[in-house]
Amino acid sequence: MKTLNIVLLEPQIPQNTGNIARTCACTGARLHLIEPMGFRVDDKKLKHAGLDYWHHLDITYYLDWADFTQKNKNANLFFFSTKAPYRHTDIEYPDNCYLVFGREDAGLPEELLKENKDNCIRIPMQAECRSLNLSNSVAVGVYEVLRQWDYPHLKESGELTKYKW
Repeated sequence: MKTLNIVLLEPQIPQNTGNIARTCACTGARLHLIEPMGFRVDDKKLKHAGLDYWHHLDITYYLDWADFTQKNKNANLFFFSTKAPYRHTDIEYPDNCYLVFGREDAGLPEELLKENKDNCIRIPMQAECRSLNLSNSVAVGVYEVLRQWDYPHLKESGELTKYKW
């Protein structure tokens, strides 16, 4: 079974993280949360957004970026940024890849992007728009990877519907 990892570097809005947790739970992606965060993990808003999906979640917490990189040596990291040169569809994602997303108010640190410029990717959007919502960006990234992998271990639409067309 292929493994997809979602990394949130210093997330600030509990509802976004809750929505992302729900996306991870529904797709089998692992979630990595890197502190400091703008909320506590027991925040009601976080739990409400993820609702009853928390028990399906594979989640790991880290003290900071250094702690994450030390515990995930040689990880295949892909950094999502509005400043990146490559589109998210230009990349061929390997098994056990990590999609890294930054803070809602600041994105990923410039230094991190410069150090990893060949693995920085963006989601195309209108020039006058600053960025997509973080949870929407994660969903776009997750489903592009899963599309490339032919949606391993996910139900086909015909299995989900109880309606006859």
